[in-house]
Amino acid sequence: MAQEYKIKGLSALDLKNGEKREVEVEGIENGKVLLARVGGTTHAMSSNCTHYGAPLKLGVLTPEGRLTCAWHGACFNVGTGDVEDAPALDPLAKFDVYEKSGAVYIKGEEATIKASRRNPNVKCAAQGQEKVVVVGGGSGAMGAVQALREQGFKGGITIISKEPNLPIDRTKLSKALIADKSKVEWRSQEWFDSASIATVSDEVNSIDFKSKSVSTKSGKSYTYTKLILASGGTPKALPLPGFKELSNIFLLRTIPDVQAILEAVGEKKGKNVVIIGSSFIGMEVANALSSNNTVTVVGMEEAPLERVMGSEVGKIFQKLISKNGVKFHMGASVDSAKASSDDGSKVGSVSLKDGTSLPADLVVLGVGVTPATEYLQENGALQLEKDGSVKTKETFEVEGQPGVYAIGDIATYPYHGPGGNGSLTRIEHWNVAQNAGRSVAASIAKPHVAPKAFIPVFWSAMGSQLRYCGNTPNGWDDMVLQGQPDEAKFAAFYGKGETVVAVASMQMDPVMSQSAELMRRSKMPSLSELRNGKSVLDVGLPSEVKI
Repeated sequence: MAQEYKIKGLSALDLKNGEKREVEVEGIENGKVLLARVGGTTHAMSSNCTHYGAPLKLGVLTPEGRLTCAWHGACFNVGTGDVEDAPALDPLAKFDVYEKSGAVYIKGEEATIKASRRNPNVKCAAQGQEKVVVVGGGSGAMGAVQALREQGFKGGITIISKEPNLPIDRTKLSKALIADKSKVEWRSQEWFDSASIATVSDEVNSIDFKSKSVSTKSGKSYTYTKLILASGGTPKALPLPGFKELSNIFLLRTIPDVQAILEAVGEKKGKNVVIIGSSFIGMEVANALSSNNTVTVVGMEEAPLERVMGSEVGKIFQKLISKNGVKFHMGASVDSAKASSDDGSKVGSVSLKDGTSLPADLVVLGVGVTPATEYLQENGALQLEKDGSVKTKETFEVEGQPGVYAIGDIATYPYHGPGGNGSLTRIEHWNVAQNAGRSVAASIAKPHVAPKAFIPVFWSAMGSQLRYCGNTPNGWDDMVLQGQPDEAKFAAFYGKGETVVAVASMQMDPVMSQSAELMRRSKMPSLSELRNGKSVLDVGLPSEVKI
């Protein structure tokens, strides 16, 4: 039952518009709430982000009441507490706040104040003829099905995923190598049951778009009125001698993949680990395995992540992870995998084309993913792009297929963020998939409401947390670096001409979140202004949004 609680050290609601303040609640151990004033009204809400618990006092508050977390870009509406943008799934708790007898009080339940969140309203008894089928069980699927229920969709919902688990926080696999599904599943089976969302562990092998039915390998068929394709990506293997024949060579996409890697490492560790690929998966796995193992990263670029971030920033990441003992062979090409002298069935070394031989008790491949769309090629069911992806409209509806949507790693869609100009692009980011799922849910549940645009955001764990927003579908030709790069404390602004199209930062919060909001409004400073020392944190946030 809601009770009245006094706020420590506050005698009046004297916040200015746009101001936010974390305050303590009397009578509740470690009880805190956040006060934020927008449009002349002071709101009280949970003090921490419901994603990974970041303090929201460090976030970015806009004039229309969007509150964006500084860590991973989760965004909330301060008026309702509802989620505006991924990756948060739970909304903020809201509390009545008022002045009385020279003090400030809130009204709420102790458990809710401590939890710093509230449960989304998804309980439903499915009814009617509408049936949504979701192919895939990743971030996009989770964002779609929860948003469908939150937005009042009462029809049937079925998730079909070939993974042996419920939808998971896949980011924890490469960043922390967590193999316990109970620690990475977003929701329990009871949650899905209460929302009347059926979860099926099976693999889709074909879709009949004329009869609106989905067929699986087990021989079952599921009819739909709306279809969401969210099957994600398939990690690339290396078509080189030894990589197909030898064991202890791993891809990383699923919980079983992590379990196999950890089994190969063993409890005693002390293994020689070779990581092939110096992009995000490779760098994260190298960082995660660096403790008590000898880890070597092999990359074709001159610096890690050079293609995305440039060599100057890539060398910052390399230096950072090298402090953990990780070794690098950059500008290198792999020739083959050789068998172990002790066990001819297992890998024993990796040979590079320059003649270098790297001892390897296990190898992890991080050389990219391809869209998992094999099932869409059956009988020419759908015309795919050259890379195997599905072309969609801005609403993520598939071209030529009304009521069919594609999201996440398989979707190529028109990008209208800075520098995009509607360019067709495919973005393999967790946040993009989940936000696209939320957008599709809005199109289905409220078809007369235009989907809300969002700026792509991602993060990576490489000793320190990397934050990134924007996208470079047409590349970038210049970069401005602010901060102290030698200390891995920096903000990198990537420009196409004078337009900033992407921002990467480390230890410079909330630069990324502020930049994402400025991008939404087409108010980012120019590259020249940033080069001359202008800070995005000093730029005001007007209420209008232009994308």
